[in-house]
Amino acid sequence: MSERHTALRSMHDLGLAAWFGGSLMGAFGVNGAAAQINDSTQRLPVASAGWARWTPVNAAAIGAHLAGAVGELVTESPRVLSQAGVARTSTLKTALTVGALAVTGYSRLLGMRLEKAGNPPVEGITEPNHQTPSNVASCQRQMRMLQWAIPALTGALIVVTAYMGEQQKPGQVFRGMLARGGSMGSARGTRKMGKMAALGAVGRKMASSSR
Repeated sequence: MSERHTALRSMHDLGLAAWFGGSLMGAFGVNGAAAQINDSTQRLPVASAGWARWTPVNAAAIGAHLAGAVGELVTESPRVLSQAGVARTSTLKTALTVGALAVTGYSRLLGMRLEKAGNPPVEGITEPNHQTPSNVASCQRQMRMLQWAIPALTGALIVVTAYMGEQQKPGQVFRGMLARGGSMGSARGTRKMGKMAALGAVGRKMASSSR
């Protein structure tokens, strides 16, 4: 419980920070700056070039985060099993991670489609105009929502990670283990009482049948 895992925590935190910060900066910075270009046919290519340069860095950040997260889960598995509330929080964190991965992957797929679209005229990176081809406009409308979903999900991951850090405080660990031990003792007591009641019922039935 007291062992240090600095490398795993660093991979986890730095990877998640880059994932969150890159997605937020891209939505505000890359997309916002490209939308200011006067030539409407150059807005998508400029933004696509920026996102393409960021993609390898983002992939490395996500990989580092996942490696750190899995490593932490393995090293903290005894506490997950013994401290009340940790397993529930770990499940929530896993669900958020899967959701963020899915949204990030689909966003990149849409981005690749926009890269292949050439130089269509657009109002903004995620806003078509009346001259934008329908297939490009469809991708843009989806990207309009997804560009904010990624920082929202990864931001939620940061909050959950902070909460899990609080759960590692000695007082929280102690109370969580007491709660888990109490619930297990209560469950055992309930099962024991159920068995005693069943045995009593069988005994009464046998006594009544022998009369």
